[in-house]
Amino acid sequence: MTVGCRAVVETNAPGASLEKHPTTSGFTLIELMVVITVIGLASAAAVLAMPDTRGRLTDEAARFAARARSAHDAAIVESRPVSLWVTETGYGFDQWRGGRWTPMEPPLGVEQWRPGTAAAGLVRERVTFDTTGLADRPLTITLTREGARTDVVIEPDGRAHVAG
Repeated sequence: MTVGCRAVVETNAPGASLEKHPTTSGFTLIELMVVITVIGLASAAAVLAMPDTRGRLTDEAARFAARARSAHDAAIVESRPVSLWVTETGYGFDQWRGGRWTPMEPPLGVEQWRPGTAAAGLVRERVTFDTTGLADRPLTITLTREGARTDVVIEPDGRAHVAG
């Protein structure tokens, strides 16, 4: 199947037949489909390469909430209070040992926010999970990056989740 224009060529030269010989030009359907597929793939690659500030901030908030849940679980499993502290530049976890707070070992060590991310309006906030997993108080941490904002909420029962 061809798509395009047809030209009719006639000649009156001696010995030439008077049959009409069509000539074709244009693209086949397969060629058009290949071009559309290539354009679609290029568009998809361009969209995926575009930075998604909101998505990355949400991913970081989800990671922080998951680590807060891990601290909650550690307090229950190890039967020791665990505290989570948050500053504008990062956060960390301490465990009550030998009558004092000591920093926890990785993976619950000190963590810095990724470049461009900050916890809004914090000097240093702390929430402590007791041996039953309850938090001593509710806490909402607002993370910001390039104008985007996401809240992480730590509930009194120790649950941590990304709000919204």
